[in-house]
Amino acid sequence: MKARNKFEAAVMEQSKHLRPITKQQIKWAFRECISHFAYRLPKGRTTCMDCGHRWVMSKYRETCTYPHCRAKLQVQTTRARKHKEQHYFTILTTSGDYQVLRMCLLIVGMEKGYPAESSVIEIGQYWWNSQGKQTIVAIQRTMGSYLDTFAFHSPKAIRRDNEVYQYIAQSPLYPKVKALDILQRNGFAGDCHDIAPTKLIPALLTDSRAETLFKGGRTADLRHFLINPQGIDQYWATYKITLRNHYLITDIALWCDYVDMLKRLGKDIHSPKYVCPENLQEAHDTAQRKLQTKQDKEAETRRRQKAIENEERFQALKAPFFGITFTDGVIQVKVLESVQEYLEEGTALHHCVFTNEYYLKKQSLILSARIDGKRIETIEVSLETMKVIQCRGLQNKNTEYHDRIIDLVNRNIRQIQSRVA
Repeated sequence: MKARNKFEAAVMEQSKHLRPITKQQIKWAFRECISHFAYRLPKGRTTCMDCGHRWVMSKYRETCTYPHCRAKLQVQTTRARKHKEQHYFTILTTSGDYQVLRMCLLIVGMEKGYPAESSVIEIGQYWWNSQGKQTIVAIQRTMGSYLDTFAFHSPKAIRRDNEVYQYIAQSPLYPKVKALDILQRNGFAGDCHDIAPTKLIPALLTDSRAETLFKGGRTADLRHFLINPQGIDQYWATYKITLRNHYLITDIALWCDYVDMLKRLGKDIHSPKYVCPENLQEAHDTAQRKLQTKQDKEAETRRRQKAIENEERFQALKAPFFGITFTDGVIQVKVLESVQEYLEEGTALHHCVFTNEYYLKKQSLILSARIDGKRIETIEVSLETMKVIQCRGLQNKNTEYHDRIIDLVNRNIRQIQSRVA
């Protein structure tokens, strides 16, 4: 892609002055970015795949340090003779007035009896000016079964940012870092603290809030906000309360969830009393319980409102059965005659006769069995088969009167049947 503006044109010109990757950088990448092996034959003859020297390891070990090249090796018992490995690494440096993140691919070939051979291909670079403006200079990607497939001999040009470059940019960083003066002034001293450079550098150059967090050592909090970019806008006013009170947040994700719940509970999220709890986990759990209680009450209110709206439909369905009642001298059984009675029945016996809207079931009739006015069990009768479908007491358990109630209903089923017609 051709440069589209003066900034990209200037970057392309400056990219010509980048120095080649040094031997020291390649040596570091070889040592730190790939796995190192000792290939051992079954009888103990072992070869260091880094330097090619051989020795006899009489007793197998999972790892060893070969004194000749001081390499820490993973021991593998195998007859293989060759091994190839590749890994990305990055270099953070400057060029002119720009901050540059160079992305490189290390390719290593190993063969028994020979020193390992390394080569490096530079995939591309992220460029930033002092105002945080960004562009990418890189070789061309190609179509393939893997996302990170490149035309290695293609010329470097301006490319659009994508998830492949962002992924490569998070590869191990060469420890000797060069940074712009403005970046150093804003707190950067070479350590990214496990934050992707492609997120950290532009944030430090453009956002004073990121500078505040980074200089204050709150790198875990900054990492969370950069991964969730809307978070810093959403929580910053509240977060400043913790800064003023020197409150250390032990778990930023948990704290953000806690603040969200405080908002929904109508609490003052600008009060240190709430946003700086002594025990964050305990405060979070307490707020969660209160919010659950509030949600349950709101749901119950909605159900009650819906029940009132459904009263007319219920009356049309069940009016023919109103007034049915019978007793055996101890137990009285009666038809529930309003949605409010369904609500009271479900609340008293802690079952779902109201919440599952039994009052709107066309082929079902609900009766209540009581002794001296106290609810004992709730009975559901099928209007199609004229049989008891279920009979439930407190918390859906049967009482000592269970069989007696069912027998009483069956003996008086004709009263219900006569109303169907």
